[in-house]
Amino acid sequence: MGFKLGNIYGKAALVKNDAFYNLSEISNGDVSDNPSEVVSNLYAIAKLYSDIDEFAPSGKLDNAVMGPPITGSRNCFAVGLNYRNHAEESGMEIPPFPMIFTKHTSCINGPFDDIEMRSDIVDYEAELVVIIGKQGKNITNDEAWNHVAGLTVGQDISDRSVQFHATPPQFNLGKSFDTFGPIGPILVSPDEFEDKNSLDLECSVNGELRQKDNTNDLIFDIPYIISYISEFITLEPGDLIFTGTPAGVGATQGKLLKDGDILSTTIEGIGRMENKCVRISDHSNASFIPEFVKGKMPNNDQD
Repeated sequence: MGFKLGNIYGKAALVKNDAFYNLSEISNGDVSDNPSEVVSNLYAIAKLYSDIDEFAPSGKLDNAVMGPPITGSRNCFAVGLNYRNHAEESGMEIPPFPMIFTKHTSCINGPFDDIEMRSDIVDYEAELVVIIGKQGKNITNDEAWNHVAGLTVGQDISDRSVQFHATPPQFNLGKSFDTFGPIGPILVSPDEFEDKNSLDLECSVNGELRQKDNTNDLIFDIPYIISYISEFITLEPGDLIFTGTPAGVGATQGKLLKDGDILSTTIEGIGRMENKCVRISDHSNASFIPEFVKGKMPNNDQD
């Protein structure tokens, strides 16, 4: 049984078409509407979704305030260079194993919330995000999808000046600024997809298409990533995995994010996020420009 789940006005709700159904209302209080607790009630949620037409909607999605579909995640993992074309545009070799790093969970943001930037070297990375629904250690590839609560859209926002100013480069801080992990608009269970291994992904800035690919181009697919991470770390319900971004990131084109930019990210079968980029201050390394960005800045402006 499948379902679609959102965080509407701070409460977990089932979503169908343009309506939402608050979980505590339609379950008479038997299922929590706390977005941090939903992964502990997946069977009950799926059963409610199968009977969704029997309930009156709690409201319409139009203009509703939506938060990240899951909150309170213990871990947030991410995969670098997981599309061949992105590795090539970055001038890096295809990795023999997944390059796993972490985003601090405090960066997770809503699907329509602002992204707050503290330098002019901030980049977008559209990604499919996996939400774990069942605890697992040493999970096999064949069993991996059984540990997935759902999929959602994500942006791995990256401050390249912080990502590359250290020697050797380190990823977690530069990708974990507050607001640097918008996800949403909803969580969609694997059963709801016609082909969960092949989803079109697009990213645009101010209406200009920047990234366009399909998740069937992942170097390491979702079952492999889940199996690989679970060798070392027990995956827990609510854990997030950002699965990687395709070619077209801003740093390779000299098209980094600017104050007021509107970032739109869409994945087939899930929906669209739209985030406004807001330049709020400078951090201590805001003037650092990584070598691979130099020469690609507009007007060769490298100071």
